[in-house]
Amino acid sequence: MKALISAIDAIDDVEVFGRVKSVQGLLIEIVGPVRELRVGGRVMIAGSDGQDLAAEIIGFRNGRALCLPFGELSGVRLGCKAVFRRHDGSVTPSTGWLGRVINAMGEPIDGLGPLPQGARAYPLRQSPLAAHDRTRVGDPVDLGVRCLNTFTTMCEGQRMGIFAGSGVGKSVLMSMLARNTDVDVSVIGLIGERGREVHEFIQEYLGEEGLKRAVVVVATSDEAALMRRQACYISMAVSEFFRDQGRRVLCMMDSLTRFAMAQREIGLAIGEPPTAKGYPPTVFTELPRLLERAGPGTPNSGSVTGLFTVLVEGDDHNEPIADAVRGILDGHIVMERGIAERGRYPAVNVLRSISRTMPGCVPDDVRPVLARARELMSLYADMEELIRLGAYRKGSDPKVDLAIAINPALEGFLSQKREDVTSIAEGYRLLAQIVAEADALG
Repeated sequence: MKALISAIDAIDDVEVFGRVKSVQGLLIEIVGPVRELRVGGRVMIAGSDGQDLAAEIIGFRNGRALCLPFGELSGVRLGCKAVFRRHDGSVTPSTGWLGRVINAMGEPIDGLGPLPQGARAYPLRQSPLAAHDRTRVGDPVDLGVRCLNTFTTMCEGQRMGIFAGSGVGKSVLMSMLARNTDVDVSVIGLIGERGREVHEFIQEYLGEEGLKRAVVVVATSDEAALMRRQACYISMAVSEFFRDQGRRVLCMMDSLTRFAMAQREIGLAIGEPPTAKGYPPTVFTELPRLLERAGPGTPNSGSVTGLFTVLVEGDDHNEPIADAVRGILDGHIVMERGIAERGRYPAVNVLRSISRTMPGCVPDDVRPVLARARELMSLYADMEELIRLGAYRKGSDPKVDLAIAINPALEGFLSQKREDVTSIAEGYRLLAQIVAEADALG
């Protein structure tokens, strides 16, 4: 009954419409009762081919509404009827969405039939919870990946970024986290992905067991900028639904860079001035609005733990989007091409990675072990080039000699196959053994 009432409430009282006045690139200008419209409102444009095209109002100019389409512009001509919708975009998730694959409009694309609708509509662009209503981050979350569990321990409700260039293995790491993380529900947003990789990720990487407790949102790279941006919003809305059900949710997005690129297309289309690397100011406004929606919930709800990938352009970890995201999130995991090229996966540089909830969530007896391991890895990293060139002579520095001797064991600890799973406690135990061996040699 609640779902029926919500559907009836979504019906417009009167039909308000205008006409297409011009089309410039992807920008559609519509004349009509502008006073009845608002930014973010939806428009349905009747094409000459009989198909309706959904669009969104992104601004106004000279008494006209500026719109961007959610699909192809083919069939749109001057004078086409454009019907304005009173209600903005929203979704009505339910627990029946688990195990399903949907698009940015909340429609199923897995061929398994219609989605069951819930009783409450969740706005796609909902405001984050008030800061004073949130609880603190919870207990450590078992990610199943040794190097992350030990050196960048993540807590329930924390938000972390995975920073990597293309082809470094972040999609495989994402699949390991989606399958192995100890949470109730995973919501996975594949933003701007290659079309051929969607089935590969779902069937091979995520697997049947991982999909059972997940909702996958897909917007491929060929889709319109609004669709790619909205895929992020709908991922958050679905995560908030399960959070309000009292569940521990893992929200994963690959990648935030493509969200920023979509917002850049939208901003430039309405004439925003480009700033850093062509990104307009709205990109840096929308990023915190999106990311702040993840995090701890209220005392009576669950939480949304966030893992977001950032595709660093040209392996530059200081480019504008990476720099902005790093300042918003609660930690960062850095993956490096050089580590991947020498065959160690996941290619995480633990010396450059950090979790801002550490060391508060790490047991007291483990902290000296982590500090000692980092010291040994740092010593080796400082002398690595000289060691590889053969310029370092054994015996020059006993500390460096020890770091060289123990490095194969540490590299083996940091390396992990995709199908392997290691708990937090097991990771601490294995690392303590390696450090004990190093101390015995020293």
